[in-house]
Order: sequence, then C-alpha cells, then structure tokens
Amino acid sequence: MKTWIRRSVVLAGLAVLVGGGGLAWYGNRPLQIEPLPKTFEVVPGTNLRSLSMVLEREGVIDNGPLFSLLGRVLGKEGKLKVGVYVLDRPLTPLALYAKIERGEVSQAMVQFIEGWNWREVQAELAAQPMLKNDSARMSEAAVLQAIGAEEGHIEGLLFPDTYFYAPQASDLTVLRRAYRRQHDKLMAAWEARAPGLPYRTPYEALIMASIVEKETGAAAERPKIAAVFLNRLRLGMRLQTDPTVIYGLGNRFDGNLRKADLQHDTPYNTYTRAGLPPTPIAMPSEAAIEAALNPAKTDALYFVSRGDGTHVFSSTLDAHNRAVDRYQRSLRR
Repeated sequence: MKTWIRRSVVLAGLAVLVGGGGLAWYGNRPLQIEPLPKTFEVVPGTNLRSLSMVLEREGVIDNGPLFSLLGRVLGKEGKLKVGVYVLDRPLTPLALYAKIERGEVSQAMVQFIEGWNWREVQAELAAQPMLKNDSARMSEAAVLQAIGAEEGHIEGLLFPDTYFYAPQASDLTVLRRAYRRQHDKLMAAWEARAPGLPYRTPYEALIMASIVEKETGAAAERPKIAAVFLNRLRLGMRLQTDPTVIYGLGNRFDGNLRKADLQHDTPYNTYTRAGLPPTPIAMPSEAAIEAALNPAKTDALYFVSRGDGTHVFSSTLDAHNRAVDRYQRSLRR
C-alpha cells in the first residue's frame, strides 16, 4: 500500500511540474549532492530509467522518475556515454545530462568478451573514441613486447573483463593489464590443477581452455567438455572440434562449415591433425581455465548438441551415434 501511495504522489508531482512549467525549474535547480566528490558509473546498455536509479541510489539526485522524465523530454535516450564520472561541485540536472552526453568522464571503459579472438579485441579497441589505438599501427610481435609478453602469439593471452582507462590513454595500457590478469589467473589455476593432466606447460592448458570456451553453451558443462577432450588426448584420439577448424580458416569462413572445410588441412584443423592446436583460438574465461585444469571425472569421449545449448555425453561411439541420430536429425527436420 505504501508503494502505491508513493507512486501516486510521484505521478501527481510530475503532472504538476509538467503542467506548470516546473520541469524547467527542476532542470535548472542545483542538485543537493552531498558529500562531494561523488562518483558514479554509466555502463553499456544504460538507459534513462536505469541511469536515474543509479544516480538516486548514489545520492546524486533525489527524484529518479523526475530526472528520467526530464531526460525523455530532452531526447537524451541513446546519448549516454559510458564511463566513470566524478562530480566535484553541485550541478543542475541539465548540466548533469550535458556532462554525460559529452562523455566528460574521469575514466572510460572498454569490455572484452569471453570467447572473443584477437581480431574482435582489435575492433573493440578501435571503436573507443577516447582511447589511443596505438596497437593498430604495430605488428603482433611489437604489441607482445610492449605488454611484456614472452609468448609468440597474442591469441588467448588477454583476460576477458571490463577495463577502465583515463581519456586519451594508449590502448597498450589496457592490453598490459589484460595480459597480466590472464597470466595471473592461469598461473594460480595451474598451481591448483588436478593431478595427472596431459599438459606439459600452462600454455597448453590455456589452449585447451580456449577450446572449452568456444565449445560450451551451458556454463555448467565446461568441466565435462574439458574432460572429453582430455580423455581423447590421453588415448591419442584427434580432438575433432569445429571451433579450431573455423579459427584456422580465418576470413575464409563464411558462417557455414562444410565437409570440405573439415578436410582442409591447417595447423588448427583438429580433424586432420592430432593433439592440441599451436595456440589458443580465443580468450578463455576464468571458468574455462578452471575447467581445463580441474575437469570432471568421466570416461565420456563424445558429445553432441541437443540444440538448446546443452549436450549429450557418451562413452562409446555406438551411444554417440544414437544421440546424433536422435538430436541432430531432429534438428534438420
């Protein structure tokens, strides 16, 4: 009942303000922001309603619905720049909207998504207007040297996460932090790995983690997916995983994986070559690294998609073929 009364009061107040020109008065009245400085964050996907909720929660404004209404009247939807903002003096709601629309951030942010490859990371860096895209003018070897990496390829070496940076910073500062975080995550997981794994180095575990990342639709299945590939490695079976083939095709892949593609030999074709591919194929998440180093206990050697993001796991080829017949043929009908 109290919620209903509060909403009624707010709506009535809005009607009075709009009808009497009070919205203009509200927009030009300095906000009572205490204490200063005040920090808040605008994340990707923020709209006027969610922005108003954040600002009210952080004590920047005291009337979220009214602030949101002002933004709609001003046409601010879709014009909010992401980043971390610091308020060091009182502002009017109008001035606050202008600050956010201009992107006057204390820190901007860029997000790397788990499963992305280096090309996708490069595209995201290039799309950041407040980040100097220094890496775009450098060779891969030069980028690796600049971020302190000793590996020969950058693929998989960056940790998927959100990174904040000062406006006009070099993207190399972001890449250094992403590399260091991935290195630290990998080494911590390596130290706590299960016994008897067929990896010679942490880098091989990273390669496996990248395959697990690309093969997994349901997060809970990561340890079991990893176990299947590790079981195959132990038996000398080929991994036969489509994501490695697709990675090896590069720009030649048009979205449709054909039988000829599976037969086209590249260093990443795990149908034509035994063992792990030479490098990771994507940025694995912390969960994928953990799965690669602490897999499930199972004797499964095969899995097939149910079509809903989950898989059926089988220990024999006959059982696998029955699962393929049941689920894959039904998907093609």
